[in-house]
Amino acid sequence: MKNESSSLVPRAVLPTLLALAGAAQAQSGASVYGIVDVAMERLTNVNSAGDNRLRQPSLTGSLPSRLGFRVREDLGAGTALLAQLEMGFAPNTGNLNFGGRAWGRGSFVGFSTPYGTVTGGRLPVMTTQAIHSAMGPSLYSLGSIDSYIPNALSDNTVGYLGTFGPVSVGATYSLGRDTVAGVGPAATNCPGGTGGKACHQWTGMLKYSTKAFSAAMAHDVMNGGPNATLGLNDARYRDRRTLLSASMQWDAVKLFAGVLHRSRSTATELRSNIYYVGASYPFAPRWTADVEVYRYSLAGTANDSTLLSARVSHAFSARTAVYASAGHVRNASAAAVSVSAASTVGTGLNQLGLAAGVRHSF
Repeated sequence: MKNESSSLVPRAVLPTLLALAGAAQAQSGASVYGIVDVAMERLTNVNSAGDNRLRQPSLTGSLPSRLGFRVREDLGAGTALLAQLEMGFAPNTGNLNFGGRAWGRGSFVGFSTPYGTVTGGRLPVMTTQAIHSAMGPSLYSLGSIDSYIPNALSDNTVGYLGTFGPVSVGATYSLGRDTVAGVGPAATNCPGGTGGKACHQWTGMLKYSTKAFSAAMAHDVMNGGPNATLGLNDARYRDRRTLLSASMQWDAVKLFAGVLHRSRSTATELRSNIYYVGASYPFAPRWTADVEVYRYSLAGTANDSTLLSARVSHAFSARTAVYASAGHVRNASAAAVSVSAASTVGTGLNQLGLAAGVRHSF
């Protein structure tokens, strides 16, 4: 069986320019694609009273559900026009994710050339290009600790990505990173247009990748704006993330490791680190086991959290799979990190999550 984590994680975290260029066919044409992933989940200690919860998650199971359209037109001399529209939706309700955007997972057009790909529109930031992870964008993953990661796209953006042998370099620049008002990291009300660099965002990435080893570094800087949410309601404020990660193939096992450093300068200062290690192992034909452990440390406090995540998947075919996942988070002091994406936990309480689901791609 093809290693599920290594084949899906780089393009599943978010739609990426690299995946678009790599997946484009030699001939011109358009394609429709998607993923429907539905799970049932049970969580403990969802509030301070210690109540449990049974639900169908809206954001992700093993992979986020989506529907997309991809276009490529060859223009000659190694140049092609590329366009993509991709929506993310909640399979349990049919509602749109990403702040209700019709094309929240990406909407862009650009050109692929021998010197790289240039695109403009709503784009995934380069932080997503640098993630090496066994669990990818699953229920119990890096996104449970830092909810920005599975929402790391920006509006009004120009991007470049070039691959030269084993080396890839990329950058994005946004003139107004989020035009949708709401709550949460997918709708932060920072459209820009007020002068200066309010609501601007830039990201950069450098990656070295071979069949046996891959390592990447990314830096991500978000500027605040007058009415932005999540504490960035001033153009002088900044939220910065630096990610280092790597993967290595060791016989049949693929190993992963990374560190995500965050520095947020607002009315108050926040410094944090997330360290993680993981592994993926296809232990039998059509069966794959993934495991990852994350350590979250918030500077100047005792509010640390440790998340352990595991998943077993069985592929009936190249398109259809079932999986069972488990996650456990230990929260120290006043920490309140939920084991599961977009859920809650009582302050200082530990939490166990169990989920099972089915995924189909087309």
